[in-house]
Amino acid sequence: MKPIKLFDPYITKAEEKAIIKVLRSKFWASGAGSGKTLQFEEEFKNYTKSNECIAVNSGTAALHLALSTLDIKNKEVILPSLSFVSTAHAIIYNGGKPVFVDVDPKTLCIDINGIKEKINQKTKAIIPVHFGGMACNLKEILKIAKKFNIHVIEDAAHSAGTSYKQKKIGSHSEMVCFSFHPVKNLAMPTGGAISINSKKSKEIKEILKSKRWCGISNRIGNYYDITRLGWNYYMNEFSAAVGIEQLKKLDKMNLKRKIIAKKYFDELDISKKSQFDEDCSYHLYWIQVRNRETFMKKMLENKIETGIHYLPIHKMTFYNKNEKLKVTEEVGKTIVTLPIHVNLKDQEINKIISLTNKYAENC
Repeated sequence: MKPIKLFDPYITKAEEKAIIKVLRSKFWASGAGSGKTLQFEEEFKNYTKSNECIAVNSGTAALHLALSTLDIKNKEVILPSLSFVSTAHAIIYNGGKPVFVDVDPKTLCIDINGIKEKINQKTKAIIPVHFGGMACNLKEILKIAKKFNIHVIEDAAHSAGTSYKQKKIGSHSEMVCFSFHPVKNLAMPTGGAISINSKKSKEIKEILKSKRWCGISNRIGNYYDITRLGWNYYMNEFSAAVGIEQLKKLDKMNLKRKIIAKKYFDELDISKKSQFDEDCSYHLYWIQVRNRETFMKKMLENKIETGIHYLPIHKMTFYNKNEKLKVTEEVGKTIVTLPIHVNLKDQEINKIISLTNKYAENC
């Protein structure tokens, strides 16, 4: 049996044809965001039922740009420490101060009580992370934000296709940031997006379009102006073409992930593991084991890749915060992610379950 990959994008002939078509067109990228990029934006907007959508070249870029519209300089932004470091970096890029809070032990999403404890007059925004594709409690988060007049920018890097209250993630708060990294549920060579639901959605989109292309605006033919600082964050046509094809089958791919997650949940004899939720898109399936290094080594010896998602950000040297986040720190020492993707075969899933039960018990 071949090694079982932790992540493995699902592609068909459709993606190959789309790439070849873009290659032969010799129109590979446009800072203005025309061509396939514009098409992807429109189709993803319709999929999420958001007001507007802007495509960028990564989830990190999406977070950076979204926060750049809020003027968070010297202000505090609340976020979970259990996330990829880009969630925190995006705050620093914009001159803000990350304020880390703990996570719920069942979902590993941001803890509501933790948010309430950390809000003060300096708080400008909250960034909830839909961990592993499991939706946060947005109802409570948005209620808190409204009460204290602060912003909510969702980190939905794991959550293309996740639902909350019968609506797709991407339509609930003012801005929602997605990643389309090759390992994500909707995979591209590189890519990201921001869905926008503000009362000023069109205005914000125009600002973000300028910022994703070095601040260029008011372009007519070969002439343009620079009205603000911007970055080189636009999406290329290859990524957009792949994304269009991936979007067509996203719900079908996520359904396969849910079937695997349900089997894991039912058959893994482990107390601490991802819960099963029909609305989750299961970018990740996690378990917690006492002796992680031994467990991961045993799994790899049996040609099963595993991962760690994530090490707590507040413990990293760059951040070096003194917060005591009990759940996050325990999870950071014990969490292991198991393979969960569309390419897994039944015999591989059964092997993962069997060996996980065998080795987790001894670890």
